[in-house]
Amino acid sequence: MLLAAAMLMCGSRSSKVSVSGRFGGSEATTIYLEQVTPLATSVIDSTLLDKEGGYRFQIKDATPTPTLYNLLYNGARIPLLLAGGDRLTVNAVGSVVRNYTVDGSEESELLRRFYQAYVSGAQQLDAIAARFARPGLSEAERQALNQEYTAEYFRIRREQLRFIVENKSSLAAVYALYQRLPGDTYLFNGDSDVVYFRTVAEAIEKRYPASPYLQPLLGEIARMDARINLASQVVETGYPDLELTDIYGKKIRLSSLAGKVVLLDFWSAELGNSNTLNAELKEIYRKYADAPTPLEVYQVAIDSSKPLWITAVQEQQLPWISVSDLRGRASSAIGLYNIRKLPANFLIDKSGTIVAKDIYGKSLEKKLDELTKK
Repeated sequence: MLLAAAMLMCGSRSSKVSVSGRFGGSEATTIYLEQVTPLATSVIDSTLLDKEGGYRFQIKDATPTPTLYNLLYNGARIPLLLAGGDRLTVNAVGSVVRNYTVDGSEESELLRRFYQAYVSGAQQLDAIAARFARPGLSEAERQALNQEYTAEYFRIRREQLRFIVENKSSLAAVYALYQRLPGDTYLFNGDSDVVYFRTVAEAIEKRYPASPYLQPLLGEIARMDARINLASQVVETGYPDLELTDIYGKKIRLSSLAGKVVLLDFWSAELGNSNTLNAELKEIYRKYADAPTPLEVYQVAIDSSKPLWITAVQEQQLPWISVSDLRGRASSAIGLYNIRKLPANFLIDKSGTIVAKDIYGKSLEKKLDELTKK
């Protein structure tokens, strides 16, 4: 009898949702409710705030598993994960995103904890960038701002990944998977991000098998796996091609160097140890400048600060091809070549075969002696 009663209670869970609360500290009078599905995003309701700033929305046919909605108010967006039977109270005073509170939904409260910290970090990056754009900064001030920006950028990324791993069975983690800082295409490391997507998908499949966000997640994993498999096949027959931008904005393909001996070198101006490494490489580069088979260096900067990268290239007077996509550790080049640490390099012979990896100093020169002969 108890089991039958429990099943009856589960089966009779309401499909209605109510969202209410108060917003203050703004002259805006209208609040909107937006629904986000894998296929579309649309405003489904709106209401005027009453004299005390109160509002109320009702959703009649909400799904049993949480679906993403947004409250839109005064140019700000508050994401919520709502399921049938939820009764939420969402309040805010002043800066909506920084100060809103949620009561009545475990998933929405978890999403709030991620979202407020993430938006706050992004705003901090914008503030640092604005300070960097001020005229008359000394070189020391510019370097300090670059370091501050880089430190904050990677702090945000670390917190994002930590949240995803620690809350993998929540739909808030699915939301966090798709958030990107300005200029970022990938979560962290290109197609190798598949490990995070798969971790979340497996947990969601157990907890929310009927979630409308599960199939798109599995589809993204399949696409990542396919690209990784393709890249591994390319490595077996040659090397994965790259097309990145140099300091003048010109795109240069790695494959355009076919017929030469190519050192594909990965470095970072942000690490601060590039002077010694590049000075040694410049000596080697000069030594083989007139070799029967030409040597070229295709150097990929794993950086996110364009000013810092360009400054390093110019100050060190690097004579070879210097390129970057300015995505830092999210660079697609890292994923394609499975880079685990910096610096790293790959030596490619004139036929397009990778013949050595992480080769430096005398070992590199010995190999170049062999490869640059006709």
